[in-house]
Amino acid sequence: MTRAGRHGWWAVVTPHLWIVAAALVLLLPLSGALPADDFAELAALTGPVLGFVVVLTVVAELCAGAGLFDAVADGAARLARGRPAILWLLVVAVATACTVVLSLDTTAVLLTPAVIAVARRTGRDPLPLALCVLALANTASLLLPVSNLTNLMAARSFDDGYVGTMAAPAVAVLVVVVAALAVLHRRALHGRYDVPPRRAPRDPVLLRVSGVVVLLMGAAFAIELPVLPTAVVAAAVLGAATAWRRVPITVPVTQMVPWRTAIVTAGLFVAVGTWHAHGLTALLSHLTGAGTGPGDLAQVAAVGALTANGVNNLPAYLALAPTVTGSDARLAALLVGVNAGPLVTPWGSLATLLWLQQYRRHAWAAQPTGLVRRVVLQGVVLAPLAVAAGVAAVVLT
Repeated sequence: MTRAGRHGWWAVVTPHLWIVAAALVLLLPLSGALPADDFAELAALTGPVLGFVVVLTVVAELCAGAGLFDAVADGAARLARGRPAILWLLVVAVATACTVVLSLDTTAVLLTPAVIAVARRTGRDPLPLALCVLALANTASLLLPVSNLTNLMAARSFDDGYVGTMAAPAVAVLVVVVAALAVLHRRALHGRYDVPPRRAPRDPVLLRVSGVVVLLMGAAFAIELPVLPTAVVAAAVLGAATAWRRVPITVPVTQMVPWRTAIVTAGLFVAVGTWHAHGLTALLSHLTGAGTGPGDLAQVAAVGALTANGVNNLPAYLALAPTVTGSDARLAALLVGVNAGPLVTPWGSLATLLWLQQYRRHAWAAQPTGLVRRVVLQGVVLAPLAVAAGVAAVVLT
């Protein structure tokens, strides 16, 4: 999570939401509405997750300051050699890799402006490329625990390991979504463009260091090393390299840490935890059922997708997670629903809110009428396909 007004969805929705969230974090446990034991359990689950999000934000901002995102997008434009279809495929690959390793919110916030800039330099309409980034920011977020905050909360609950369980659904969702995007945006894949000249990086050494750090960090995440210590080491190395090379950071240190986003997220967690303490699990269990057959898993994923589109995927996951405990298949189906499903409403995921803000900010010369409508229409097509593909993979593995 990075620069959406520099602090996340609180800035997209209202600049004062973090105050309400802070009050919830303090008052609900102190009043006894959230019992002490439940609060301790919730803190043990979500505290390290929020800490990781904060550190990963610092990593992403330092990579942006090193020019990594701009260099990758610019390199894709030159590597495609004037062929829009190849450029599109390269953007798909970059968006997928960025989401898997650095999280969906990083893709929405930092890759979107880079892609818009590349589209402008090549004389292409930025919307098809940017819409692909939006779709993949959400649907490519199933492979690793670090790809999505929901995954981090779920990772410890898988008996057979997160990656081993979620690899097949992640690949199935990705294949179906990329194929559907190619059909939806087929008109943008024709023609030619003039290859833009190479842009010299601000500091080639720092750029290479940041690339190596991200690759090593991704490898560490893939073999499921502890995510928080790994991210801390990456942030420390990048911070030291930035200071060594004397490259000015693009965001003030006080704004680099998304403390308000962390407070809002903590407020959501405490609110949902309080509802669970007062019978929410029993109520939601009627909606998600209890079986592990194909129909039961489809039901879990559908409830997850609908709830995420209704309120947002973070509270949706936390609310529904207790109803799928004890079954890797049911938990996997829920993740498919809350990660790949919230593509229809703008508030379904934080990444969509951040993407909308970034597109409106950077595509000033190419603002389409009905931008939200375009996002919704794409989501109406992609969400059912993505969720169905993910559930089918869960059933077959």
